Amino acid sequence: MSAWRPTADLDTLRERARIAGSIRAFFASRDVLEVATPLLAAAPVTDPHLASLETEARIDVEPSTLYLQTSPEYHMKRLLAAGSGPIYQLARACRDDESGARHNLEFTMLEWYRPGFDHHALMDEVEALLGEILPDTTASRSTYREVFQRHAGIDPHTASVAALRDATRRLGIDVDDLGDDRDTWLHLLLATVIEPRLGVTDDGDLAIAFVHDFPASQAALAKIRHEPGRPTVAERFEVFIGGIELANGFHELTDATEQRARFESDLAQRERLGLPTVPIDERLLAALEHGLPPCAGVALGFDRLVMLATGSDHIDEVIAFPASRA
Repeated sequence: MSAWRPTADLDTLRERARIAGSIRAFFASRDVLEVATPLLAAAPVTDPHLASLETEARIDVEPSTLYLQTSPEYHMKRLLAAGSGPIYQLARACRDDESGARHNLEFTMLEWYRPGFDHHALMDEVEALLGEILPDTTASRSTYREVFQRHAGIDPHTASVAALRDATRRLGIDVDDLGDDRDTWLHLLLATVIEPRLGVTDDGDLAIAFVHDFPASQAALAKIRHEPGRPTVAERFEVFIGGIELANGFHELTDATEQRARFESDLAQRERLGLPTVPIDERLLAALEHGLPPCAGVALGFDRLVMLATGSDHIDEVIAFPASRA
């Protein structure tokens, strides 16, 4: 095929537009405001697992480094702190070093925030939205602990690194030693053993699988819950359909001091891993200090949702011009 042509056929692009229209109608019916935030920002995410693209630009004549956003999250939280109320957007985002059947350098993310919701209330709304796009799809909810016990035979909150290493061997995963970081082993088991079994019925049909209450060490920007006699967990969830990770949601952290500490922890990990140092988003922290309302938020991969709705096997089939043809 000629390199100038789109990789998605026109019928798929029409279906993509129809799904976007359905999403907008869904939120309009619930009085959730559509917003638009910058793709370029003065600070990127600090997460060591995400690589931001950067560029040099002139602002007021002076050269500045700007970063293409991996998510609209920080700007949307600044809007929430300014009193926006419930908001959503279909945003363009970019992540370096991401390519493959489910990844493209540039992609579309559906992200929304609900003041007054916790992660359970937001899971209800995610399920309602997915029911509009993928009708007759059943949904289930399990804790992170439950899916590990069911599919890997271990308790992720108490298993030692040695036990996690043994589990990978027992489950037939051929991998070099990954060191002594528990989360690295948990991520490996989740990605290779557990995820492919999530969101699939016994008959092989698509289903919606919510996994919630992650280890506190994987909190990212979520609140942490402490309960006597139970593991300390992060109030976050992920959504899987057909073995594909579709969405990641949080009962959002609102404490500026704790958020700064997490950013600084990320930067320390970046230094240990030999990754570039990046600036902390001081404008987000100022917004949190001003007051972020109690809320829950979720980011959903729109391109992956279109893949599921159209039965596509590769993200290039639902994007007009992926990075290879940009």
